[in-house]
Amino acid sequence: MSQPLLNHSVSPNLSRTKSNSSNASLFTAAGIFSTITFSWVGPFLDVCKKRSLDLDDVPLLDDKDRASCVLPKLKAYLDEQSSSDQSKHPRNSSTGQYDAVTVLKLAKALVLSTWKLILVTAIFALVRTVASYVGPYLIEYFVEYLNGSQRSTNNGYLLILAFIVAQLLEGLSSRHLSFRSQQVGLRVRAALVAIIYQKGLTLSSKSRQSSSSGEMINIVSIDAECVSDFSSSMHEIWLLPVQVSLALYILYSALGMAAFAALAATILVMLANIPLGGIERNYREKLMDSKDARIMSTSELLRNMRILKLHGWEMMFLSKIMVLREEEMNWLKKYVYTSSMLGSVYFGAPAFVAVVTFGTCVILGIPLQSGKVLTAMATFRQLQEPIYHIPDAISTMVQSRVSLNRILSFLRLEELPNDIVLKLPRDSHTKLSIEVSNGCFSWDTSSLVPTISDVNLRIEQGMRVAICGAVGSGKSSLISCILGEIPKLSGEVQTYGNIAYVSQSPWIQSGKIVDNILFGKEMDKERYEMVIEACALKKDIESMPFGDQTVIGERGINLSGGQKQRLQIARALYHDADIFLFDDPFSAVDAHTGSYLLKECLLGFLASKTVVYVTHHVDFLPTADLILVMKDGRIVNAGKYTEILDSGKEFADLVDSHKDALSSLNTVEITNGTSGSTNLANDNSSSMICAGEEIDHDKSQLKEDIKREKGRVGLSVYWKYITMAYGGAFVPLIVLCHIVFQVLQICGNYWIAWATPISGEVKPPVSILKMINIYLALALISSLFLLMRSHFLVTAGCKTAVMLFDKMHQCIFRAPMSFFDSTPSGRILSRASNDQSAVDSRIFDLMGHLLFPNIELLGSIVLISQVAWPVFIIFIPTIIASLWYKQYYVDGARELQRLNGVQEAPLIQHIAETIAGTTIIRTFYKEGQFISSTNHLIDSLSRPTLCSTATMEWLSFRLDILSSIIFSFALTLLVTLPASVIDPKMAGLAVTYGLSLNVLQGWAILILCSLENRMVAVERILQYTTIPAEPPLKTEGNILNSHWPSKGDIELRDLSVRYAPQLPYVLKGLTCTFLGGMRTGIVGRTGSGKSTLIQSLFRIVDPNIGQVLTDGIDICTVGLYDLRTRLSIIPQDPVMFKGTVRGNLDPLGEYTDEQIWEALDSCHLGEEVRKNELKLDYAVTENGENWSIGQRQLVCLGRILLKKSKILVLDEATSSVDPTTDNMIQKTIRKQFDKSTVITVAHRITSVLDSDMVLVLDDGEYGI
Repeated sequence: MSQPLLNHSVSPNLSRTKSNSSNASLFTAAGIFSTITFSWVGPFLDVCKKRSLDLDDVPLLDDKDRASCVLPKLKAYLDEQSSSDQSKHPRNSSTGQYDAVTVLKLAKALVLSTWKLILVTAIFALVRTVASYVGPYLIEYFVEYLNGSQRSTNNGYLLILAFIVAQLLEGLSSRHLSFRSQQVGLRVRAALVAIIYQKGLTLSSKSRQSSSSGEMINIVSIDAECVSDFSSSMHEIWLLPVQVSLALYILYSALGMAAFAALAATILVMLANIPLGGIERNYREKLMDSKDARIMSTSELLRNMRILKLHGWEMMFLSKIMVLREEEMNWLKKYVYTSSMLGSVYFGAPAFVAVVTFGTCVILGIPLQSGKVLTAMATFRQLQEPIYHIPDAISTMVQSRVSLNRILSFLRLEELPNDIVLKLPRDSHTKLSIEVSNGCFSWDTSSLVPTISDVNLRIEQGMRVAICGAVGSGKSSLISCILGEIPKLSGEVQTYGNIAYVSQSPWIQSGKIVDNILFGKEMDKERYEMVIEACALKKDIESMPFGDQTVIGERGINLSGGQKQRLQIARALYHDADIFLFDDPFSAVDAHTGSYLLKECLLGFLASKTVVYVTHHVDFLPTADLILVMKDGRIVNAGKYTEILDSGKEFADLVDSHKDALSSLNTVEITNGTSGSTNLANDNSSSMICAGEEIDHDKSQLKEDIKREKGRVGLSVYWKYITMAYGGAFVPLIVLCHIVFQVLQICGNYWIAWATPISGEVKPPVSILKMINIYLALALISSLFLLMRSHFLVTAGCKTAVMLFDKMHQCIFRAPMSFFDSTPSGRILSRASNDQSAVDSRIFDLMGHLLFPNIELLGSIVLISQVAWPVFIIFIPTIIASLWYKQYYVDGARELQRLNGVQEAPLIQHIAETIAGTTIIRTFYKEGQFISSTNHLIDSLSRPTLCSTATMEWLSFRLDILSSIIFSFALTLLVTLPASVIDPKMAGLAVTYGLSLNVLQGWAILILCSLENRMVAVERILQYTTIPAEPPLKTEGNILNSHWPSKGDIELRDLSVRYAPQLPYVLKGLTCTFLGGMRTGIVGRTGSGKSTLIQSLFRIVDPNIGQVLTDGIDICTVGLYDLRTRLSIIPQDPVMFKGTVRGNLDPLGEYTDEQIWEALDSCHLGEEVRKNELKLDYAVTENGENWSIGQRQLVCLGRILLKKSKILVLDEATSSVDPTTDNMIQKTIRKQFDKSTVITVAHRITSVLDSDMVLVLDDGEYGI
């Protein structure tokens, strides 16, 4: 699914005009009757019956439900509360704007921003509560009426009317309460996600390092939704005293002073929740923290899966994920076991309250008669709902508080100060573009040694300023000073005019090439063509099947490093800025392309602009008006090329290193004679024009549409779920315990109704004490079975969650790279976070609750039919109608749930991309457009969610009507049938159960539909358990010895490779041999097949025709782990993982500290690491953000120095280091790998100078 990059800011009206009228906000346009009955959902359900849903089919949101509307309200209330504490707690510019906000204030702001809708839901909740107690109040009168010798039919009909009106009012208010509560929840979620996203755009570098992208994604996808879920139970707490008061009034009118015993028992049950609630909250906090750690680690590994595959590390890193998952499961089990204990206590609460109440009646001598007992029983049953829902409400409140704490912790993170740089408009009265006076800056403000110090710099308009220096000298940090991205300790920075920025690590969005270049600006065709030409992108775009409409995969996965960098430059050039900052953009391109970019971009297109560029290319320095030489965070030399050549040792060393390389080139040419010279010359003139920048054109429209199942969730999905844990052995035990529990409950109620006399004149069939004892015994036994059922259910559910998680992650990590190239990480993370959370704690709970209403509904039918058997006349067609409505509804509901899952992935992906590109977004002042884009994605997620709730209430309303028809028919029969055939006690018990018919039937359908909707999560996870796997990791048989490869010979035999059967070959019949110990350079233009050849050596792709032999063994017969761990590669994009220096150099823990220090010294990082007091335990932040790109490449070099493989591949391994460090690295490699086969893919001529052979690839073929 392709998403426009910055085109989500289109107005709602434009969106409406693109859709037909049925796609408007149907709810807003509905009339009164349609609103009351939810008939406005009908046209949408008609569409669902005809075809599978797309987002365009889903009704639009009302304007008040849009993120762009709810966010300003929340921010206004938060700002108001923040400003009220401003005088008491003044904050400096570097702290967060929400420092004064507490959890209570954040909750208050959320309530105030939606107070009108909350008030509406409160009214519905109150009406529902009052109406629900009308039935229990009338039961005593109804039993007395049936027991009367002279019955007035009119009085009977009045009682029926009162019962039915109350039931209809209860149902109607319940439906609108649920729908409006969901509306509140959606607004809360939209506001929270939007404010979290906006906060992410303002974070300082320190905050970005302390808060990983995985943590932010977790906060958005789980915590914001958790807070929004509280809307469904937000009235339960304050309604409890109302419900208890109503119950107390009814009980007092029936049982007198014994009602206060019922009140005391109810309060006792409530108080029992306090300690358990505290334990549950603690477990929830620990669970969310452990989930954060897992998601963060998973996100990091998914981004760097190619590196893991090349090194053969994927299974080892998977084991780390499994360790984090074990920690998460530890807290999850404690949490769900505690929750199940709470549920068990409260299901037994009505029986406990009944025993206490009736026991008090016996002690006080209050007579127990059928009418009074049934009224009490009905009241206890009515109290069961709040008693049952209170733990859920408290649990949800606990979860919401934990989530609000986590959200608030994020909102309180340090923001980037807005006073680091004084940004002024371009002024014709001054020649200045950039001025830094006495600048002192540090990434870590607590460090004693600043990152950049003593900077005094004046750059005038139109100047070209080059920054050079050794790795880690502070070049990129100086650029960050000008951008205002690094904390300022002292001094002043001023810029005049707009700034465009090209980062060292390319940041490319998923989407079309043209959208990446325009970056939200209007298309100016003439300027666009000029930019494309200046950035040497014209041929690349023309060679792509879809031109500039080609969709780029996540992080530009289907573009080469050079193409990504040139795309970045094009983005900067298209924005007509005054100042252009380039952070080493030429490192990823070859010398010829770099020279072209220098001439056409810096000297041509930007001739009148101020340009500051970091470079390691000495050839690019003479054209600069000013050269700044950096060392240890200071500018040690500044001036023109000729001025500082003799005055500065550091600059002279750089130039000398470059001259040494050139002299080496002359030596190579003389030694190799004409042949060698011809090869290199040919490479420069044609084959090298875009060397090293390969894209597989035929895969260029790489991003696949999101897979979405059609139709109902298959029975096989349910079967796999329930039989996964212990082969389904616990299922019959759970069902049996559940049936016994509910049958005993119904028997207890039947017993107490039978054992009490109809009036004071009638002798009871058994003694009151015996009645209570038997009732107590039945209650205790049923509670025991409930505890057993809960234990079995939680055990099986947790085991299933573990197995699904393990199976999905095993399949994901064993998937081929083609899967990760075409699947955005957001889709995978959506399954690993939200879907897995549903499996962890929600689905097994729903399955357990599935039996509750169905068994009780069956019991109610049996009781009613026992008293008035003709009810079956209307009951059977009513049930048929209910099932028809359910089936009519479920098709659309299921598709909406799937659509909801589909819409979540683009939002997560967009957030992840934004986190990575925050600096660029801020520099180009695109925050507003990205916020609009996010709001659009939030609304796209809210639409199917709200529509799903509306369809659910549409169904429930109709089921309520059908239940009322059954109940009214039964009541009419009881009133009209002769008194001789009616047992008033059993009739009263039947009415007691009949009062709950609409609730039970609605509950049964609700759970059934909710379960099917939630099972989509299992379905989506199971999709990823069938991903085709790579070949085996281990070699079968004994064809390998422990020293393979011992020679390092590589032979290509008629090697032909393509990426799919329908695509053309990328490599075409290559046949050549790389002898062991030889050094081979590989060069070639874009699409020539260099990257494919390297991937073939590591079996990232397997040959379609031909063979690759290493030491005479066909690598296709070698296990992937055995192959990849015995080869070494330094990739073009250096990768470091969050952890320590030791963990990054030696992920498998195979080497001693002495060996690691030796490797660090050899790659010239030893001194840098020793500076830190933690030494090898020096912390590495996410993506290695606290290390420069060059330092990261040196760490990658350190890894292969430790490994000392016989075959080494260098994929532009020194592109981000200065010439001096490059020379040292080349010498180190020559020394350490003098007997190894070294294959070098390079842009710098110097990197392939000492090669024994240069392989020039052209369109998948070669020339040597």
